[in-house]
Amino acid sequence: MRRGAVAAAAAGGRRESSGKRTAKTGKNNGERTAKTGKNNGERTAKTTRTAARRSGGRAVADAAAAAERAAARKEAEEAARRARHLQELSRASGAERALEELVFGGSLHVEEDDLLRCLAGPQRLDAPERETLQKDSSDSEAENEAKGNLLTKKPAWVDEDDEAEENVDMTHRYRKDLMKSDAEKTLTKKKLKRRLEEQFQRAMGGVPAWADLENRKKSKKTASDSESDEDDDLLCRTGNFVTNSESLPRGILKMGICLPANQERFASGRLATVQFHPSAQVVMTAGHDRSVSLFQVDGIKNPKIQSIYLESFPIYKASFSVDGEYVIATGTHHRMFFVYDMMSGNIIPIQKVRGVEERFLRSFELSPDGSFMLVTGTSGYLHLLSMKTKELISTMKVNGRCAASAFTPDSSKVYSYSKEGEVFVWDVRSRKCLHKFEDEGSLEGKCIALSKNNQYVACGSASGVVNLYTTDACLKEHRPKPVKAIMNLVTSATCVTFNPTTEILAVASREADEAVKLVHIPSYTVFSNFPVFRRKQIYLAQSMDFSPRSGYFSIANNKGKALLFRLKHYSDF
Repeated sequence: MRRGAVAAAAAGGRRESSGKRTAKTGKNNGERTAKTGKNNGERTAKTTRTAARRSGGRAVADAAAAAERAAARKEAEEAARRARHLQELSRASGAERALEELVFGGSLHVEEDDLLRCLAGPQRLDAPERETLQKDSSDSEAENEAKGNLLTKKPAWVDEDDEAEENVDMTHRYRKDLMKSDAEKTLTKKKLKRRLEEQFQRAMGGVPAWADLENRKKSKKTASDSESDEDDDLLCRTGNFVTNSESLPRGILKMGICLPANQERFASGRLATVQFHPSAQVVMTAGHDRSVSLFQVDGIKNPKIQSIYLESFPIYKASFSVDGEYVIATGTHHRMFFVYDMMSGNIIPIQKVRGVEERFLRSFELSPDGSFMLVTGTSGYLHLLSMKTKELISTMKVNGRCAASAFTPDSSKVYSYSKEGEVFVWDVRSRKCLHKFEDEGSLEGKCIALSKNNQYVACGSASGVVNLYTTDACLKEHRPKPVKAIMNLVTSATCVTFNPTTEILAVASREADEAVKLVHIPSYTVFSNFPVFRRKQIYLAQSMDFSPRSGYFSIANNKGKALLFRLKHYSDF
């Protein structure tokens, strides 16, 4: 029993030892298997990383090789391009080489046909060659532009004297007119430039369009858009595309000398009046030969239309009525005057005006509205007549003697200039004196004129000075300062008149030959080309007048001629 238990226990012990050994063996086998798997995994990962590094190096090497091949190909293409370019350039000089060989004797072996073909010039290129040349030229232009940008540098040295302001001597005779006061004996160049610009703008009546840079820049875009259309329109039409500027330029007056207006009938004595018709292309002359003549103005022949003769009536002054249907003429030593009706051909004598106690009726003025006739009497009396009835309306009187009178353009006022140098301003409706002012420096008044735009008043005195005033200053001040004192006459100023556009003031004296000057109003300067230097043609000027649109200018002289000049700046009569 005991031996069986011991045997069983021994068998159990052996079984337990065998189980332990089996478990240990399994554990060792598992550990060896896991270690083997781990080692195999590490070797596989290492192999994979090595293979990846090898493949990356090959890609980099391939990329480097491709870049080297591309650079070599590009260099080859550049070398080929340059070779082609040089070849084309060498072709262009073939004609020159052939010509050199012909001149210096090196072309004896060349046939005549080949020589002529070479001299004809380079051959026409094919399309691929043209494209190649264009591409090369564009590349060279880009290279030149890049070089130009690199070569742009700042100056290495600047002279301080160049930047310093330099003073200009204003006492020089060419710059005296630019001085505003005696203190301005020197001006800087900038101030002188500004002064010249102001003078130019006054002469031109503002800034011309071509001188206004800002407006020119703004209009460039619109002008470029319509440029092609304008060119087409210019080529499709004919005519005069050159026009004169709107404002009259100073300095030189473009004018032509025509035949005298009374070429077909010169007066036998001194001409007293020359006047253009207010609406027709007709001019009237009247003088001491007792005749009134009408001529058509064409600038070529000036044919005579009609002449009337007033017996024993030497004419002192004649004038068209405002409507142009009548001519009114006064005599040198008569109390009466004549009215010539051009429509009916009747000559109407006005023997005496009731209420006018004058020995002679000579000087008179007609109102621009055609309603009044102002007769200048003796002892300072002014007689206002009705143009419709030729009867006296009222009489006004100035201090002293009255030398001349003039209506304002609206016929509301009368300016009367006394021989004592005072100017009286009268209201036509009430016949009251509104204002009085003194003409600066005048010892004896001679003539007066008002501009058509009622902006200026010109007073001529016995000293030969013609003072030009603004109307506003004349109506507000008792001693106004003239905007310009015209001193180009050395004898008495006996006639002054404005042109219809108030751009020219004509001043003249009947006491000296060629004593006529034309003044440019915006700049107050005299036109240098009139009268013609050292050429006697005007003699003693008695009367002057401009045509209704300033196209013609006429001067009546003591030789019985009505000289006629064409002012080319103005296109109309």
